[in-house]
Amino acid sequence: MKRGLLCFAIVAAGVVLFAQEERPLSTPGMASVQVLGHWVKPDRRISTMTGEAYQGGKWIDISYSRPLRREREVFGAGPTYGKVTTGSAPAWRAGANVSTRMKTEVPLLIGGKPVPAGEYSLFIELTSPNEWTLIVSNWPAQPGPHFDPANKAALWGAFGYTPDRDVARATMKVEALPFTVEELTWQFLNMTNDAGTIALMWERSLGSVAFKVGG
Repeated sequence: MKRGLLCFAIVAAGVVLFAQEERPLSTPGMASVQVLGHWVKPDRRISTMTGEAYQGGKWIDISYSRPLRREREVFGAGPTYGKVTTGSAPAWRAGANVSTRMKTEVPLLIGGKPVPAGEYSLFIELTSPNEWTLIVSNWPAQPGPHFDPANKAALWGAFGYTPDRDVARATMKVEALPFTVEELTWQFLNMTNDAGTIALMWERSLGSVAFKVGG
């Protein structure tokens, strides 16, 4: 009997610990794509979809935190459009917590502006429901996991953003989605070997901007 009570107590304690486990409100995310590579037939078939090897590809990564909508109206409307999303920051971090970051191993052309290979912060200027501007910035990002107010050399999210370090600004195409996206999502769309589209989806909005490899 005592052994049975002990087992029950252990199981109950495990349930309580599981229930008390705290998960972050925004999970980490990454969107990645490879460009400029090519498929070759190896001497032996390998475990890819086509049995070929992809060689020479260069990576472009966007790392960010993914807030959930949780029934909120995330962008607002009218003269307050975008204010809830940006808060007191001058631009939108286009994610949560730490600044959204892009790392590219190749130079890019975004909005006709050259973006050399390297690491950048990404922000979005939310002017109206149909007017978004993607900002590629040289502002460094604080590493987190928490905001350091003493660190004036790097940003937490978009707080303290100034446009003097902008590398490129590009008008985004904004479209209404026929469904609701719960978790903010960055993605690469319509990719070719040297071009494509950078896109962000949340709630019922899709903002996108084309880019090319080169510069």
